[in-house]
Amino acid sequence: MTVPVEIEYHGATLVIAINRPAQRNAVNQAVSLAIAAALDTLDADPALRVGIITGRGTSFCAGMDLRAFVEGERPEMPGRGFAGITEAPPKKPVIAAVEGFALAGGCELALACDLIVAAQDAWFGLPEVMRGLVAGSGGLIRLPRRIPPAIALEYALTGARMDATTAQGWGLVNRLTPPGQALTGALALAAQIAANAPLSVAMTKRIVHESASWDADQLWDTQRALVEPVLASRDAIEGSRAFAEKRDPVWSGT
Repeated sequence: MTVPVEIEYHGATLVIAINRPAQRNAVNQAVSLAIAAALDTLDADPALRVGIITGRGTSFCAGMDLRAFVEGERPEMPGRGFAGITEAPPKKPVIAAVEGFALAGGCELALACDLIVAAQDAWFGLPEVMRGLVAGSGGLIRLPRRIPPAIALEYALTGARMDATTAQGWGLVNRLTPPGQALTGALALAAQIAANAPLSVAMTKRIVHESASWDADQLWDTQRALVEPVLASRDAIEGSRAFAEKRDPVWSGT
């Protein structure tokens, strides 16, 4: 039996692969439920440090399954959003490994990830306006925060596609790979992240994402309250001791 999402463990990295290549990995309710469950596993398992979301076949994700939508099925989950992630990303870092098309909800899925590794022939876009829809799963919120707002607005209003090289030029894509190598590139990036202290990594992600909404007069006090528990952790001592002893640290996550 074919499952809508395949899960693979690569050391401390959890790979979450949408497995509907014939539908260009369009997201239906079953896909959303499976991704949400996998992300819960990512956050709950202390042995896992990083997640990767990708798609089987030649495309990352073509967005919402329009046939299922016409039949009355919605891919959003209450409290979780589209694909089980757009409204409630996990605490641990997630990388999008993009081959082929990341369009509409597929682009929003990539934007919900913290980092993007894309093949050189990948494409991004929010074509909802061309279909009488609105990119309501984070595309209109996140894209203007990742690239210049006027550039994001142009793509959102026209529905035009952005090639991966242009996307990297605007800072949307972190790393480009040869075609077919996006997952390999994402695994290499994940390994770099996973080598670091898990408490530090999780808190770094949290501060980067949340600090933009903090009150200016409370900025440093808010950050201090989050940073102090990490500085008081066993791993903070272990990292400093390992540096002094010229060895690799052994993280406990505490």
